[in-house]
Amino acid sequence: MTREENYHDWLRDAHGMEKQAESMLEAMAKRIDNYPVLQNKIESHLAETREQIVLLEGLIDQCGISRSVLKDTMGKMAAMGQAVGGVFNSDEVVKGAIGGYVFEQFEIACYTSLIRTAEELGDVNGVQVLQKILAQEIEMAEWMLQHVPEVTTEFLARSSAPGVEAKK
Repeated sequence: MTREENYHDWLRDAHGMEKQAESMLEAMAKRIDNYPVLQNKIESHLAETREQIVLLEGLIDQCGISRSVLKDTMGKMAAMGQAVGGVFNSDEVVKGAIGGYVFEQFEIACYTSLIRTAEELGDVNGVQVLQKILAQEIEMAEWMLQHVPEVTTEFLARSSAPGVEAKK
């Protein structure tokens, strides 16, 4: 595979990854009832994710490549599986916060690789777009890492109080 073919494939992967993130964030935002700070951040990042999808679609179109419906569909199915699986966990909100942080780290690594590839191919616009997305993913990862302890503390307090729902 050529560098350009890899780049195109990885752009399609990133698009599928963001479609998966969109599905996961939508599900998480709908299910959070008792953690307003987390819910607000999830909704904010959902808006960023939707913008990222549009930006990636622009890059894909600029490169003249087709989008992968299969990758998008598989990403959405994986996100649905994760969302449904969380329903059965009594500590759903804590696992969701941890999983969100891990997913952000995966995105950071993917965009870091994509930026290097765009640089090597001389795709100046691609580098700028991907750096913008990377900065948003880094900010979200840092926020999640800083707030996992707070979510955990809130969960522990709620779960030990009689008659108080803690999981979401």
